[in-house]
Amino acid sequence: MWEACTDLACGNLFAWLNQGPLTLTIFLHTVIVIPMFFIYFQEKKRLEQGE
Repeated sequence: MWEACTDLACGNLFAWLNQGPLTLTIFLHTVIVIPMFFIYFQEKKRLEQGE
């Protein structure tokens, strides 16, 4: 999954994401799914309070 980064811009986020499809998939799922949990529990709490 991880390969040696030979690009000069190795510290760049996009170079890190370009390591392979699995890295991109894990990153996108993390970025999308974690906020969904926060939104879900926030809305659930709001609905239980009757607002």
